[in-house]
Amino acid sequence: MAGKMVEGNLDILIEGGTLITMGEGDDIIDDPRIGIAGGRIVFVESGLFGTSGTYRAAEIIDARGSIVMPGLINTHTHLPMICFRGMADDLPLMSWLNGHIFPAEARYVNRDMVYAGSLLAMAEMILSGTTTFCDSYFFESSVAHAAMASGMRAVVALGFIDVQVLDSPERSRQLEIAEGFISRWSSRSPLVTPALCCHSPYTCSPETLTAVKGAARKAGVPFVIHLAETKEEIHLLRERYNRTPVGHLKDLVVLDGKTMAVHCNWLDEEDMDIMAGADVKVCHNPESNMKLAAGMAHIPSLLDRGVRVGLGTDGCASNNDLDMFREMGTAARIHKVIEMDPTVMDAATVLRMATLDGARVLGLDDRTGSIEPGKEADIILVDLRKPHLTPVHNCRSQLVYAASGADVATSIIGGKIVMKDRKLLTIDPASAMSEVRKIAAVIAADRIAR
Repeated sequence: MAGKMVEGNLDILIEGGTLITMGEGDDIIDDPRIGIAGGRIVFVESGLFGTSGTYRAAEIIDARGSIVMPGLINTHTHLPMICFRGMADDLPLMSWLNGHIFPAEARYVNRDMVYAGSLLAMAEMILSGTTTFCDSYFFESSVAHAAMASGMRAVVALGFIDVQVLDSPERSRQLEIAEGFISRWSSRSPLVTPALCCHSPYTCSPETLTAVKGAARKAGVPFVIHLAETKEEIHLLRERYNRTPVGHLKDLVVLDGKTMAVHCNWLDEEDMDIMAGADVKVCHNPESNMKLAAGMAHIPSLLDRGVRVGLGTDGCASNNDLDMFREMGTAARIHKVIEMDPTVMDAATVLRMATLDGARVLGLDDRTGSIEPGKEADIILVDLRKPHLTPVHNCRSQLVYAASGADVATSIIGGKIVMKDRKLLTIDPASAMSEVRKIAAVIAADRIAR
């Protein structure tokens, strides 16, 4: 990648290591130099043939022995549910959801809980290499405030559901609430993008689905929905509307290029064709799907149709972690055994799903997802100087099949260093853990009392 002449000062200069740009050329550059100023990447070049001119850097990062790459993008999660981690494991999805999660949310979720849980979740994500996420939950302004405090890039999707719990508004106020949330967060922070979420076609009425999607479409923001997650959902929608979930949303004119469909485990061929034709984006969450035995999306078929797919962890109540490196490894492996074909979902494809394609799913690919001049500097350094990462024959394979979040040494978001040498700089992890432990203690005591 050609460098750009620079005269003056840089905020950060990264030197050395091996760079995976994840740009359109998908370049790998040995011994790179990356200049960052004003939150953006100013130049990317090989240190052997640099043309960057005269500059001074406020901070120089030595990346020798590391892979330098774009920060990972978690396209679907429910961060506050970190407070429920391990609370209801080894259950089928409908029992888990109706018997445990919905009651717990109705009883324990409030603005303070959402903020505390989100902040701890962001600490976990930064430590494991995620720089951008899309969260869908209730009291979503608290998630946005936590993102601003942590310095993470966030798409925050306010949740709507027709089960009367939490701050889910009465149907008559849905449009007012949706528009107010979008207005409040559209220009509040350059790191925060508002969005709207309907829980699913079986928990939201046609009126709710069309009203919330209409508000999202009017504002030009993403619309998120869990779709075709379980066999039970397929049966429910057949009984109610004589349609598949995808067919139902098509009838309601909810599907378009800014619709993000999560899970998509039980799509038939017609469903996949409809989604491809409408340019619907897909968020693939293999570990959560496996743990809940909900099914598995047929990602190779979606990719063959040109559907854009990103990776997500889902929430910690169903995964139970936020490590996108583990998610990449699982995504690559599970489809090989399903297809009985070791060539599907190769390391390069999965790595792109966790970076540039994840950014495309969120509509942020003009800002992040690759390391190229003009883009915002969302960059991580993965330390290869470890036994389980030695030797390196193929950088992409090493990241997908051998690395973990614990191998990330440094994280930069929007040109700001948020973790250096495994030390968080924007979040006090001890304090964040203490707050969530207090919430967990209240939940535990209450459950015993009942």
